[in-house]
Amino acid sequence: MNPRPTLVAQMLAEFLGTFVLILFGTGVVAMVVLFPSRSPGELVHGGYTNITLGWGLAVTMGIYVAGKVSGAHLNPAVTLTLAVFRGFPWRNVIPYFIAQTAGAFLAAALVYGNYLPAFRLADPTLEKTAGVFTTFPAFPAVFSAGLLDQVIGTALLLLLVLAITDELNAPPGANLTPLVIGLVVVAIGMSFGGMHGYAINPARDFGPRLFTAVAGFRNNGLTDGSGAWIVPIVGPLLGGLIGAAVYDWGIRRLLRTTERASSAAVK
Repeated sequence: MNPRPTLVAQMLAEFLGTFVLILFGTGVVAMVVLFPSRSPGELVHGGYTNITLGWGLAVTMGIYVAGKVSGAHLNPAVTLTLAVFRGFPWRNVIPYFIAQTAGAFLAAALVYGNYLPAFRLADPTLEKTAGVFTTFPAFPAVFSAGLLDQVIGTALLLLLVLAITDELNAPPGANLTPLVIGLVVVAIGMSFGGMHGYAINPARDFGPRLFTAVAGFRNNGLTDGSGAWIVPIVGPLLGGLIGAAVYDWGIRRLLRTTERASSAAVK
């Protein structure tokens, strides 16, 4: 019988899984923003499609890294939702939040260091490229628009994560689950990515945003007075709870009823 991983081991897994997630995710945005296409038909560096595909693959790789040890939450919205709806220990919630945010912060720092010459060329005064690392509203004057977008996107994420991993439903094979969840993230990005930059993950947004503030980016959404940091925290935390509630009350209770009926018929 394998011993249960300690909280420190789980935090390390969350840190490394989120680190990998943000490395790939912000890395693909850096490629698109700092190395734009030279002709309309060029697809090497791509555009928003590359970003959505890159983030989906980033989530897949992060889950493969951390899944066995910590469950690969990689997202405070997932951690909070599992604590409310699936019995995840409340004492582990804040440590998971810290590990996820720290992994995201360090990954952003590494991406910035890797692309430093390109940042110096494209934005020498660091006034316009914080969006490589973090998200901003398309309509800053309409706070509710970005908030609704984040609530919907994260509700879809948690609804589908719970559906995909539900033993009472029709889950994919264990090795395919990370890939399927990554495809969910791609779909959300393609459908609900424009109003506030497709965060759906407070750690994914706040960790890199904190780095941009430390690194001296002027348009960081944290110290520039815009308040852009609020929506990608509040929206995903609220949306995750809504998505889980919809799944549990709309689908899982029916599956439990079916399971009980099947067990009774066998007896």
